[in-house]
Amino acid sequence: MTDHTWHLPDPVTQPDFYSDVPSKRAIAWVIDSVLVLILCVVILPFTAFTALFFFPALWWMVSFIYRVATIARSSATLGMLVMSIEFRTHQGDRFDLAMALKHTAGYSFSLLFIIFQLISVITILSTQRRQSLVDLALGTVAINQRAGG
Repeated sequence: MTDHTWHLPDPVTQPDFYSDVPSKRAIAWVIDSVLVLILCVVILPFTAFTALFFFPALWWMVSFIYRVATIARSSATLGMLVMSIEFRTHQGDRFDLAMALKHTAGYSFSLLFIIFQLISVITILSTQRRQSLVDLALGTVAINQRAGG
């Protein structure tokens, strides 16, 4: 075990924290994408529908704000909460605003390059702690929430 993950649940002795996390992250991503789409559609009339001309930029901005706000509040997006997973730092702590900003910035940057997304999928499926590329860079993880926790 590396030093920066010492305070996280051990995937060998506590595998329940990591079981089904890849599929839960995928489903959470779909839920979050639908919520961001709904928010974008609600915003469109307030731009006199001119946002249709820059919809990808609107999507990116709304997604960024949505992710930072929800992750900073509960260490998870709404989709992640539905799927009972949450982010933790290398210390085992929940995300604060600064970590939510860093994680979201890394995720948002990775959306610009398909290769980073592909590498993230591979690392989520192949690392013991089911970490994305951004998680590996920051020393964070997505884990199953404890019952009642």
